[in-house]
Amino acid sequence: MSTALSPITVTLTGAGGQIGYAAMFRIASGAMFGPEQPVALRLLEIPQGVKGAEGAALELVDGAFPLLASVDISTDPNEGFAGANVALLIGSRPRTAGMERADLLAANGAIFGPQGRAINDHAAADVRVLVVGNPANTNALIAQRNAPDVPADRFTAMTRLDHNRAVGLLAQHSGAAVSDIAGVTVWGNHSTTQYPDLSHATIAGAPAIEVVGEDWGRGAFVERVANRGAEIIEVRGGSSVASAASAAIDHVRDWTLGTGEAWTSVSRYSTGEYGIPEGLIASVPARAADGSWHVVEGLEIDAFSRERIDASVAELVAERDQVAELGLIPPS
Repeated sequence: MSTALSPITVTLTGAGGQIGYAAMFRIASGAMFGPEQPVALRLLEIPQGVKGAEGAALELVDGAFPLLASVDISTDPNEGFAGANVALLIGSRPRTAGMERADLLAANGAIFGPQGRAINDHAAADVRVLVVGNPANTNALIAQRNAPDVPADRFTAMTRLDHNRAVGLLAQHSGAAVSDIAGVTVWGNHSTTQYPDLSHATIAGAPAIEVVGEDWGRGAFVERVANRGAEIIEVRGGSSVASAASAAIDHVRDWTLGTGEAWTSVSRYSTGEYGIPEGLIASVPARAADGSWHVVEGLEIDAFSRERIDASVAELVAERDQVAELGLIPPS
């Protein structure tokens, strides 16, 4: 396939891992940017993960993707992010048995601080960053605060997996098609404090909360979405992989191609919307247009929703304060 379009350079960290592996073939196929846009993949790994990335690169060649312009592998963030238009920060330090949250944040600060600085110094002027590696919101904050020359709204964390889970479970419970559902919002942190909100959601045009009932819509539904990751680990013996990769592609596709009148859930840099402190990376309802996310404004927040949103935001504030005390983010 011939095309006059220049390739979009996409850097994936943790490229030798399962989520990166699941994502890269769909990116190469055109699922992220459309059927005419070529891509150049940069696979960034730690030395221990290089063999996995090299194996994936061989398979990408064997896939003979018409849109795949090139595949490069690096262990150097400065090299890996050079000229990147999109950065998917997938690799992170997982929490292990006995690890305190402060230890987890410190370990990830050692990853995402340098990555933020490398993006700041070497990425393309139009770079857009999606942090997938957990704790995603605070990892995104660390990267953003270490990239002072990049517009803050270019850093996002992935709530799209939570959003997709909410939409899928709502469709399953109501018997509706996914395409019949609109207006779902996931607020706050990508953690068990998140709040999947049906207050403004509709199912085939009808208020979702009326279709499913308030007891389920503000009870079992909220808890199941928030704990879906743990449910998947229990059932399959490992964390979400394909659904996480798919959500990352959905997020970037919408960011670059737009959402129209529909909205989705995006963890982005707050400028004070809905009472969320400025500077946090928190999930809000947003539409995308012209390559930017725009918060959906003017939604009424009732007392139940306010309490749930505030609880999740409080967790984000505590994490921000913790990484500040650890010296992982520069002073405001």
